[in-house]
Amino acid sequence: MALISARALHEDKSRRILDCRFDLRDASVGARAFADGHIPGAQYLHLNHDLSGESNGSNGRHPLPDPQHFAARLGSLGLAPDMPVAIYDDAGGMFAARLWWMLRWVGHRGDVAVLEGGIQAWQAAGYPLSQKPHAYPAQVYPLIKTGPVVKAQEVLSSLGKPAVFLLDARSADRFRGENETLDPVGGHIPGAKNRFFRDNLSDDGRFKPAEQLRAEFMAQLAGADPASVVHSCGSGVTACHNLLAMEVAGLSGSRLYAGSWSEWCSDPARPVEKG
Repeated sequence: MALISARALHEDKSRRILDCRFDLRDASVGARAFADGHIPGAQYLHLNHDLSGESNGSNGRHPLPDPQHFAARLGSLGLAPDMPVAIYDDAGGMFAARLWWMLRWVGHRGDVAVLEGGIQAWQAAGYPLSQKPHAYPAQVYPLIKTGPVVKAQEVLSSLGKPAVFLLDARSADRFRGENETLDPVGGHIPGAKNRFFRDNLSDDGRFKPAEQLRAEFMAQLAGADPASVVHSCGSGVTACHNLLAMEVAGLSGSRLYAGSWSEWCSDPARPVEKG
């Protein structure tokens, strides 16, 4: 399953729980929120420190970490590849989807699900929070191989070709090149289409029903193979939300351009489209 309800998580005592709350404007917010109160038994992973590698100015704002380092971090939490996992945030799955994708990337075999509605849904159901840190004995998390990740050169080589369908998860104004505050250049990769990740959610902050998501994505793909989709965004985070939504919709096989716009626009030789 890609999603899990608060009730199902409360009843499922076998799952390890990972909290990845974060705020792009203040990187300390998530850790403080975790200390103030988290789902009992949860462990915290930080977007910048745990779910990203070092940014060098040309590899994007949130490049993927070295997979061996990420696997070691999972092992330090006591995780094994066959354990079922639930992930949550407080932003409609914005950051939880990144971790969901990364666990699949390193070949996690256990079921990985994002908490529907995040910690807000947990609290709305009347379930308690805890301030108690929780630790499990560390172990070795074996890394056999990582899944496919699209590189900038592959995207560049695919421009103008129907074999790749580029889908950008940023807001419509940033996609058009307006109101850009996070990256030095506004615009998008030529030929990309726009699917704002928040369009995957209903008004209550939960994912839309699978049938509705499927209809919306199929309409946007206009006959393109779901497996041809390459997801991007600003830095490879919210792109995972669209990838998760397609998985919920039963449209598997799409891939992530992890460097996304922040990597793409760092090289002035790469073409830019606006509007």
